[in-house]
Amino acid sequence: MDIFEAAREFVRREGRLVERRLFATVFEGADPIGVVDALRGYRNADGGFGHGLEPDKRVPDSQGLDVETAFNVLIAAGARDDELVRGACDWLASVATPEGAVSLGTAAIEGYPHADHWAAWAYQPGLNPTAGLVGRLHTLGVEHPWRDRAAQWCRAQLAEGFPEDAHAMHESMEFLEHEPDVDIDRVRDWLPKLSHYRADAADPSYGVTPLQFAPTPDSFWRQLFDDAQLQAHLDRLLADQQPDGGWALTWEPPGQAATLEYRGAVTVAALTKLKAWGRL
Repeated sequence: MDIFEAAREFVRREGRLVERRLFATVFEGADPIGVVDALRGYRNADGGFGHGLEPDKRVPDSQGLDVETAFNVLIAAGARDDELVRGACDWLASVATPEGAVSLGTAAIEGYPHADHWAAWAYQPGLNPTAGLVGRLHTLGVEHPWRDRAAQWCRAQLAEGFPEDAHAMHESMEFLEHEPDVDIDRVRDWLPKLSHYRADAADPSYGVTPLQFAPTPDSFWRQLFDDAQLQAHLDRLLADQQPDGGWALTWEPPGQAATLEYRGAVTVAALTKLKAWGRL
């Protein structure tokens, strides 16, 4: 069984409905409306998303990271549902600071099973996820008053300096690619200074890799990386497929179900990158 077939069987066997619908859309030509319908199961009456859409916490309440995950799924599927997205923006506006900043999660997470890395730091408004959410709304082509307010806050924050963590920098770069006159050299020079940045494909540790900054050959940030570095990470991605067909995690979700859910998500993401780069 080849790489794709093994991964397809893993997603069909272990993946959640939302990943199975996304796989069918990206790789089998299914209507993206099926992805939107699957996402609705994670939507709350307040317009936000919760219920473990991002599987590292099992809290049903709406969370910033779950909204971002919903946006990622819509983008990956090439799906549009402006009413769904604007409802999520209404929720973001309702929980944002006066300047528009939002947090990854809320303290409600503490009442439910969650991965160990969830702690008070994630409940503070920041560029992660505010900048990433604004950038994804640009990609989705959805305007909203919250987006404009939050964008002003992000510009002011980034004018003072870049974040020191690769996750927050990734979110910031999602925003910056939609801004005029981006200083590419400033971003390039900052990357090696980031914590949790995994530039070396041979490094087995957890981290944000060049393929996350440039998941496709036409990604805006492709210009930051040379061909050898990107091809090495693609080789590593291929090598990291597990005997069961899926990709493993480099962190510990809160339980067996959450682990399989996240593995399904990262497996679809891995296949999508490999397809985009012509490696399937």
